[in-house]
Amino acid sequence: MQTFVRFIADGTVVVAVIIAVYSLIKFVPIKFKYEAYCRILMAGLTSLLVAKLLAVLYQPETLRPFELMGVDPGAAYLNNPGFPSDHALFVTALVLAVWFETKNKIVTSILVILLISVGAGRVLALVHTPTDVIGGVLVAFVGALWYLTATQRKSARKT
Repeated sequence: MQTFVRFIADGTVVVAVIIAVYSLIKFVPIKFKYEAYCRILMAGLTSLLVAKLLAVLYQPETLRPFELMGVDPGAAYLNNPGFPSDHALFVTALVLAVWFETKNKIVTSILVILLISVGAGRVLALVHTPTDVIGGVLVAFVGALWYLTATQRKSARKT
C-alpha cells in the first residue's frame, strides 16, 4: 500500500509531464508554437512566483502532517511547511496549458484524473493537507491568466 501511495503522490507527476509535453508538441499548430510556449512559460513562472510569495505571507501549519503524527513521510517533499503544494500547482499548470493551448478534451480529462490522483496521494502520504493541495491548484489558476491574452488576441484578429 505504501508503494502505491508513493506512486500516486510522486510517480503520476511524471506520467502527467509525459502526456502534457507530447500533447503540446503534437497538437499545437506549428505557426502558433512559439506564442503558445511563451504563454506556458509565463504562466508557470507567474504561478511559481505567486506560490513563493504566498508561502512567505501565509502558512496555515508550521509542521507537515507526518511531522505532527510522528511518522515517516509517504512521499518526497521539500523541507518547508508545504503551503501551497508544488506538486498540485505543477500538475494543474500542465492541465491548464494543455486545455488552453490544444482544447483537447480527452487529454485534458486524463490530466485532470492525474491531478486528482496526485492531490489525493500527497494527502494520503501525509506530506500535505487538503488546504495545501487546494492552494496549489488555485495558485496555478492565477498563472493561467496569461492564457487570456491569447483569447484577446484571437478576438482582435477576427474583427
